[in-house]
Amino acid sequence: MTSANNPPRVAITIGLCFLVALLEGLDLQAAGIAAQGMASAFGLDKLQMGWVFSAGILGLLPGALVGGWLADRLGRKRILIGSVALFGLFSLATAHAWSLPSLLLARLLTGVGLGAALPNLIALTSEAAGQRLRGSAVSLMYCGVPLGAALAASIGIAGYSGDWQRVFHVGGVGPLLILPLLALYLPESGQFRATAQADDAPSLRRELFGQGATWLLWLSYFFTLMVVYILINWLPSLLIGQGFSSRDASWVMFVLQIGAAIGTLVLGQVLERLPAGATTALVYLGILAALAGLGLASTLPGMLVAGFFAGFFATGGQGVLYALAPHFYPVRMRATGVGAAVAVGRLGAMSGPLVAGQMLALGAGSAGVLLASAPGVVIAALALFRLIGRRPA
Repeated sequence: MTSANNPPRVAITIGLCFLVALLEGLDLQAAGIAAQGMASAFGLDKLQMGWVFSAGILGLLPGALVGGWLADRLGRKRILIGSVALFGLFSLATAHAWSLPSLLLARLLTGVGLGAALPNLIALTSEAAGQRLRGSAVSLMYCGVPLGAALAASIGIAGYSGDWQRVFHVGGVGPLLILPLLALYLPESGQFRATAQADDAPSLRRELFGQGATWLLWLSYFFTLMVVYILINWLPSLLIGQGFSSRDASWVMFVLQIGAAIGTLVLGQVLERLPAGATTALVYLGILAALAGLGLASTLPGMLVAGFFAGFFATGGQGVLYALAPHFYPVRMRATGVGAAVAVGRLGAMSGPLVAGQMLALGAGSAGVLLASAPGVVIAALALFRLIGRRPA
């Protein structure tokens, strides 16, 4: 019996993967929430903070590549458990950093764990749900990421952003506490167990690089994640620079992540019901409109509305990409293919905060940083238009 025909097994897999995604989202948002406290504690300027943000994202790159590759050989469950342990331990290490180099190292290794977890979450969820429910299942699992980020934002709203270590303590203890649940109750992918895992690296490389879908996925991932991570990492600081209070900025980030969770669920359903072109147009026109709103809004209510729709379309669009990717790769290389796409997306995610930090250091305003993201959004949209035209029936 396949896991797709075993509802309790599917529910357990999605539930546990959702829980890991929740904790991953908390850690990904933690640096943005703690930015002001970290900058004050270590005497960091905007450019140095850009490096702190990007160190964690840099770790996501080798984590996604190696985590996906190992999962296709050793199993999704085993690599996921190791990944969760890694990002839990080094989130705690972030809270106890004593200098800028130790802070950068802790964020880098946290990112390795986070990066290795995501392709395994996608592979486990998609293979448990089966072809028919794959898009909805991955979207449901991935909405844990923005909900976890909303939890991090709520820590800022509660007034703990000055005590910047608090959010990293939560983000470190949580993953370590769920390790026994994963070890005892998370099923290994039935499709993985049923597939012969021959280690034919040259054949896998040909299969990965020899199809146009790979390159189109990479383009869409790169530029979409560039925008998402500018918002995650820099938006709180940009809002404070515009005169909003730290509490106001935390509320905007909270609303953004609630919008992201709703958008991930809604757009995952839209992808399976509306024409592909309509879905793409909706996502990327929505991103452009939300960026313009964030750049031009001058009041807190306007910023809250713009933040909600930025999360809805930017992170929701990212969820659409994650739901699409497993369709284009067979089981024996699915985690490798998804991991490679995620890794390329992390390059965009890493470059976004660095570019934004450099622009701010040169005197560009908040509106300039946000509106400068528009060309990348257009490129991602064009690549996705082409990609979903090839989507398997």
